[in-house]
Amino acid sequence: MSPSNPSGRTVAPHGWVQAVATALAGLVAMGVTAALGLWAAGAADLPGGGFAPVVAATVVTAVGGTVEVSGNAGGLADTAAGLTVMPLSVTLAGVLVVAAGFLRPLRHRAVASAGELAGWAGRIAVVWLLGLIGLALAARHTFAVPLGDETISDLGDLFGVSPEVGFRANVPLTVVVGLVWLAGTLLLALAVSRRAPLPGRLLPFQTSVRPAAYAMVVLLLVHVVAGLVVAVVVAATRGHPAETLAVALLGLPNVVWPALTIGLGADWHGRVQGPFDLPMPHVLDEVLRTPDVSTLNLQALADYDNRWWWLVVVEAVLLLAAGFLTAVRSPARMRTWQHAVHLAVALALTVLMICLVCRISAHLGLSLFGIGDLGGALSARLFLRADVWPALGLALLWGLVAGFLGALAARPVRRRGVTPGDA
Repeated sequence: MSPSNPSGRTVAPHGWVQAVATALAGLVAMGVTAALGLWAAGAADLPGGGFAPVVAATVVTAVGGTVEVSGNAGGLADTAAGLTVMPLSVTLAGVLVVAAGFLRPLRHRAVASAGELAGWAGRIAVVWLLGLIGLALAARHTFAVPLGDETISDLGDLFGVSPEVGFRANVPLTVVVGLVWLAGTLLLALAVSRRAPLPGRLLPFQTSVRPAAYAMVVLLLVHVVAGLVVAVVVAATRGHPAETLAVALLGLPNVVWPALTIGLGADWHGRVQGPFDLPMPHVLDEVLRTPDVSTLNLQALADYDNRWWWLVVVEAVLLLAAGFLTAVRSPARMRTWQHAVHLAVALALTVLMICLVCRISAHLGLSLFGIGDLGGALSARLFLRADVWPALGLALLWGLVAGFLGALAARPVRRRGVTPGDA
C-alpha cells in the first residue's frame, strides 16, 4: 500500500522501478551529452571502434572516476601520457537529471525520516553502482600514435617501432568515487530544494542552509546559460560551429565557472604546449600558450581584450542578485549580518568546488632513439590550476558584501516585518 502524508494525499512509493529509472536516466543523459560533444569534436572518426570506449571514459571522468593512460613503443622508444580532467557539461547533465529523479517522489512530503531517505538513496546507489561498473569496464582502448616528422616516421618504419597510447578506467577507484559523487548529488538536492522533506532533527538548519545553497546553484546555472548564449552567438558570427558545440557539450562549465572566480580577482596558473587540439576558447589558448607557466587573471585577459574588465561588473551584479535571492527566501527574523555570513560561506564553498573540479592536467610524450626526450617537439602538455587560498579569501569578502547589500535590498519586498534587532 502506498504511504500517505499527514494531509492524506497518496505518495508514490520509493521503489526499485523509480530507482532504476532515476539512475539510468542520469547515465543516459551523461552518455548522450558526451557522445554529442565528442562527435562535434571529431571523435566519431577515431580508428578501431574507439568512439564508444572514449564516450564511456568521458562519462567515467565526469563522475570523478580515474582513467589511466599508458604507452607502448617497444624497446627502441618510450612513451609517457596522463590525463586528469572532468568534462563538467557531462557532469552537470547527470547532476540535474539524478537530482530531479531523486526529489520527485518526495515533493509532497513535509518530513521524512533519515531511514526512509537513506533507503531511497540506497536503491538508487545499487543501480548506479552496476551502471558505473559497466561503464568502467567499457572504458578501455588503444590507439596508434603517428610519429609526425617524416624522417622519424621512416626510422620508426625501418625498425618496426609503432608507438601506442591506450587508456583504461580504474574500476575500483571509479566505483568508490562515483558513489561519493552520487551521495554528494543527493545531499546537494536535499540542501537546495525548498520542498524536499528532511528528518525532524535537521529542520532547524534548513533556514540557514537552503536559501544560500539555492542562490549558489542558481548563480552557477546562470553562468552556464550565459556561456551557452555566448557560444551560440560566436558560432553564428565567427563560424566553427562544430568546435563551439564541442565546448558547450563537453566543457562549458570548465570555462564559465573559472570565469566567475577570475571576476572576483582570483588567479589561475597554466600552460599549453605542443600540438594539443582540445576544444577550448581561443583566448585561453592565446593566454596559456607561452614558453613558461602563465597566470590567467583579469589583467592577462584584459591585455588580450580590454572588454574583459566588464567581467568584474557582471560578477558584482550577479552576486548582488544572489544576495537578494538568499534574503527573500529566508525567514524575516534573520538579521542582516546573518545573511552576509551565510552567503559568504556558501560562496567560499562554491569557489572551492570550482577550484577543485576545474583543474586540468594532460600530457603526452614520445622519445624515439633519444629524439624527442619526452618533452620536445614530440610532446604535448596542458595544465590549469587555481591559486586556491587567495580565491577563498576573495570569495568570503565578496560574499559578505553581497549578502549584506542583498539583505538590505530585500527588506521592502519581505512579507513579514524585520525583527527589532535587525534595525
